[in-house]
Amino acid sequence: MIALSPAVALTRELLRCPSVTPADAGALGVLERTLAAAGFVCRRKTFSAPGTPDIDNLFAKIGTGKPHLVFAGHTDVVPPGDIARWRFDPFSGEIADGKIYGRGASDMKGGIAAFVAAALDYVARHGAPKGAISLLITGDEEGPSINGTAKLLDWAKGQGEIFDHCIVGEPTNVNALGDMMKIGRRGSLNGVVVAQGRQGHVAYPERAHNPVPAIARIAAALASCRLDDGTAHFSPSNLEVTSIDVGNPAVNVIPARARASFNIRFNDLWTPETLQARIRELALAAAGATAIELEFAPCNARAFLTEPGAFTELVAKAVEKIAGRRPELSTSGGTSDARFIVRDCEVLEFGLLNETIHAVDENASLADIDALTAIYGLVLQNYFEAP
Repeated sequence: MIALSPAVALTRELLRCPSVTPADAGALGVLERTLAAAGFVCRRKTFSAPGTPDIDNLFAKIGTGKPHLVFAGHTDVVPPGDIARWRFDPFSGEIADGKIYGRGASDMKGGIAAFVAAALDYVARHGAPKGAISLLITGDEEGPSINGTAKLLDWAKGQGEIFDHCIVGEPTNVNALGDMMKIGRRGSLNGVVVAQGRQGHVAYPERAHNPVPAIARIAAALASCRLDDGTAHFSPSNLEVTSIDVGNPAVNVIPARARASFNIRFNDLWTPETLQARIRELALAAAGATAIELEFAPCNARAFLTEPGAFTELVAKAVEKIAGRRPELSTSGGTSDARFIVRDCEVLEFGLLNETIHAVDENASLADIDALTAIYGLVLQNYFEAP
């Protein structure tokens, strides 16, 4: 039987908890027991909001004062899909060919296990840090992200916690461990535009008003608009029309309404408010004489950037030393809980490979989990300047 490192063993234990959002399924309990045994003070907090499921969260801390380094992550996972298509049961944590398989192996139970193992090893070697190490773990990152990290941060601030820096263990690497670190993320804004018409018979178009040409013009105008040319750290903002719906089952009826949905991934040249104003301007111009309604979903994903500096350099050097490559500083990809943490401290993201995340047979290399643990361990050592 293969001997497993502490990080791999913890990854497997977490994978055996079927913590599909919003279920915890024992995952936070695994972490709480492991951390408490090493002297971390652990607090479980459940947050609620109308119309959303209650979410369990974990805050664990050892040490006091400054500097205060935080590791953050989520134990919730997306559904596995068709289990019959998996090589192994997605919640079994099976090991084969140097990899561990399971939903959440890379996103991001392997990353959590790596920073927990690194923190435990640091404390075992050096005792409590000259400062503090904290862990912010949520069960609501893959869901609506309402009762998770944002509220846990508010609670921690209410307890007098002041954070200096944070590493989120999201799977950031594309081809090999160490090739990418995220120093920011684009914002995300969802919208719906509805073109208002007047229903009637297609043989008598003068008695009706067809909204379909208008919604087609609007969709084309939005999709073809170049919002910006990007910035030093961000690619150009992009808008994608994701659906056009009329809901008309009859071919001889001019519909009364037509709607289009869209999503915008935007850089730090925009705020949700300025972006909404620009989209409204474009939609109205394309609509012509057709009346429209334009609605935007509440936005909790603004663009953010941690300017490269001493902290990013400390982490980049640790990555380079262990992984043998200098990570690209990137803002690509979707959103993450780092968007909430940035309001309290500098934050960056670095974890495992993202090649199989959300896919059938999600897996993580055992060697990568151990190397990631070593990277986090070196970060801790250099951050607290342990002898």
